[in-house]
Amino acid sequence: MTQGICWLDERIQSLTEARIPVLDHGLLYGDGIFEGVRFYHGKAFLLAEHLRRLYDSARAIHLNIPWKEQELTGIVEQLIAAFPLANGYLRIVITRGEGALGIDPGSCHHPRLLIIADRLQMIPDNIRQRGANLIIAATRRLPPDGLDPRVKSLNYLNHILARMEANYAGVHEAVLLNGRGQVTEGTADNLFIVKNSVLLTPPVTDGALAGVTRQLILELATGLKMENHEQTLTPYDLYTADECFLTGTGAELIPVYSIDGRRLAECPGPVFSQLAAAFERHIDNTCGKQS
Repeated sequence: MTQGICWLDERIQSLTEARIPVLDHGLLYGDGIFEGVRFYHGKAFLLAEHLRRLYDSARAIHLNIPWKEQELTGIVEQLIAAFPLANGYLRIVITRGEGALGIDPGSCHHPRLLIIADRLQMIPDNIRQRGANLIIAATRRLPPDGLDPRVKSLNYLNHILARMEANYAGVHEAVLLNGRGQVTEGTADNLFIVKNSVLLTPPVTDGALAGVTRQLILELATGLKMENHEQTLTPYDLYTADECFLTGTGAELIPVYSIDGRRLAECPGPVFSQLAAAFERHIDNTCGKQS
């Protein structure tokens, strides 16, 4: 099995030897940010968009990133070149760094950069072809007045609890609602539905992450002359949708077969199939197709 590697403390090392100090505030308090980035054919996919969101997240939590975008890009390229496979997944993590016990970040003077390169398969290939089964979780999405969903922080506990609900129910993923009972997203992915040939996804103001893949799908849909909107959705909209699918850097595109035991009208549906093909073409055009 291919072993993952990472960039930590200014060098590339194996995941088995990498160590983080126990006083790192990212470990102690979830004080940090991250981005997930796919790479295909040896090239990072949509890296500039991910780094832009990384810096936005840092500004939102008043975390200074001492590395310039060009430096991070260079490190990513080195790591991909050192990884034995042409396709894989990167996890870029920046923590507040090491500091004294206690939540006061004032003692953290040197942010820590960790970039992992490894394989990631969020769902088996046979499930991806047949479609995933979802539930609507009892766990709610954190509200924007508590932690804005546009910040990709290291605090994922409520998503983990929702994922545990999916595990207990024997399904593949869970959908989180906000405090008003409106659909936000999955535990690690954005959500789209199709109704009467119109593509719909919850707005970020309802609690959805401003996903990089989500934005690409909206752009691809527009290019294909598909009508698409950001629109508030409720469980009723999911149950009565013609199609539903999940998107994300880790997830890529996953069609949905059922939600709370209610089978979708089509899976994979025609809209999903068109967008999945356009997504693959975009990867090949952006990263170069393997010969």
